[in-house]
Amino acid sequence: MNDTKLNHIDIKSLHYSKDLATKCFATIENHPWSMLLQSSSSNHIDSRFDILVTRPKATLVTKGKESTIQTSQSTEISSDDPFQLLKKLQSDTLPEIVYNGELPFIGGALGYFSYDLGRRVEQIPELTENDISAPEMAVGIFDWALVVDHHKKMAYSVGMDVESNWQWLLAQTVCDTRPFTLVDSWQSNMSKACYQNKFARVKDYIQAGDCYQINLAQRFNAPYQGSEWDAFQKLSHVNGGPFSAFIRVPECAILSVSPERFLQVKDNKIETKPIKGTRPRSNDQSIDRQAAIELSQAEKDQAENLMIVDLLRNDVGRVAKHGSVKVPKLFEIESFPAVHHLVSTITAELDDNYTPIDLLRVSFPGGSITGAPKIRAMEIIEELEPHRRSAYCGSIGYISRHGRMDTSITIRTLVAEKNQLFVWAGGGLVSDSECLNEYQETLDKLSRILPVLTAAQ
Repeated sequence: MNDTKLNHIDIKSLHYSKDLATKCFATIENHPWSMLLQSSSSNHIDSRFDILVTRPKATLVTKGKESTIQTSQSTEISSDDPFQLLKKLQSDTLPEIVYNGELPFIGGALGYFSYDLGRRVEQIPELTENDISAPEMAVGIFDWALVVDHHKKMAYSVGMDVESNWQWLLAQTVCDTRPFTLVDSWQSNMSKACYQNKFARVKDYIQAGDCYQINLAQRFNAPYQGSEWDAFQKLSHVNGGPFSAFIRVPECAILSVSPERFLQVKDNKIETKPIKGTRPRSNDQSIDRQAAIELSQAEKDQAENLMIVDLLRNDVGRVAKHGSVKVPKLFEIESFPAVHHLVSTITAELDDNYTPIDLLRVSFPGGSITGAPKIRAMEIIEELEPHRRSAYCGSIGYISRHGRMDTSITIRTLVAEKNQLFVWAGGGLVSDSECLNEYQETLDKLSRILPVLTAAQ
C-alpha cells in the first residue's frame, strides 16, 4: 500500500437529513460487514453522531482461542491476544494520523466485543452452555465512513476515496427483504422459581463474603422470519438508545438499543458512565416523576452504583495518568422510554504509554454488568446462568485512527442467528436486594423490546 495515501484523509460535506444514515444503510444492511452506530435519542446528552461503515479493508474475527485475520492479500490464524492483534492490524492497515476536527471517526476499527471475549482477559471456568455460534469478537478496519452530526445538522463522507465511496453508496438500492415477524412466543431460560433459587444462591455468596455485588441475567429467545434490520428499526424507534447499533457479520446480526456508555477516549481524556439503579417509567407524569425522585434518593441503589464506580476507577486507573481519575458526577438520573437509570461519570487522562485499545482490554468486560469484585462475580455468573452471554454485556464501538474511541455496554441488545433471536436482561444483586423486585426489574428493562417484537408476530 502507498504510505502517503494511508496518511491522508478527505472530508466531503453532504446534504444533511435526520434519517440520512438510516436511509443509506437500508441499501446495504444485508451486506456482511455493514455496520451502523446510531444516536437514536433526540435529547440525550450523549446522542450526537451516526456512523455508517461497510466494505472493510481487513477483518478480525475471534472464536474461542483462535482469531482469523483477513485482508485482501492473506488469511492468517493466530492464538495471540485478540486485543493486541487488533492493535497491530489497525496500525498496519491504517496508521494513526493527526486530526483535530470534531468528527469522531475518520477511519479505523469498528465492531463488537462479546462478554465472552473476557475469557481471553481473565481465567474463567467454562460451565455454561455455549449454544450461540456468533464470534466473541468481530471487528473491521474501515478506511471510509458516512458520519452524520445531528447537533450541527451536517453530514460527511470521510476517510479515503470519499467521492467514489459516496457515489457507490448512492448507487445501491433498498434491499428486498421480508418484514420481521416472530414465529412463536418468547421463552426464558429461567422460570420465576428458577430465578428465585439462583437469587438465593447469590445471597449466600454475598453473605459468605465472596462478592458484594453480582449481576444475574435471564435470557429470552424466539424463532423469527424476515428482516433483522426491520426488527432493529422497530426497536430503535421506541427505545431511543443513544448507543444504538446494527451490525451485520457473516454469522449473525447484532441489534442494540443500549443506553450505556462504556469507555470514551477523546483528546486522551477518558470517560466512562456506569448505570446501576433502575425504576420503570409511567405514563402518569406524577407517578413517573415520583419514581425518578425515589431512585435519586434510594440508598440501596446508590450503594450499588458506588460499588461499580469504585471498580471502574480501579480499572481505568491501571492505564491513566497518576492522580487523574475523578468522579465529577455521582448518582445522576437519566431517563429513557422504558426506565429511569442512576448514572455516574468517571473521568481520567490516558497515560502516554498506553492506547485506547489497552484501556479497553484492562477494563473488559465492563464492571457494571459483572458485579464486584469482578473476577469472582464472573465466576459466579458462569456457575448460575444456564447459557453464555454472547454479545450481551460486551461492547460495541469504534477506535478511530486519530486516537478517538467510543464504546457502549451492550445491554438491551439482541443476537439474531439461524432464525433465532436472543435477548437478555439482568441486574446487580446486593445484600439488601429483594428477589421479586429484582425479577421484575429484568422485565421492566425489556418492556420496550419483547412487546414491540411480539406485536410483529
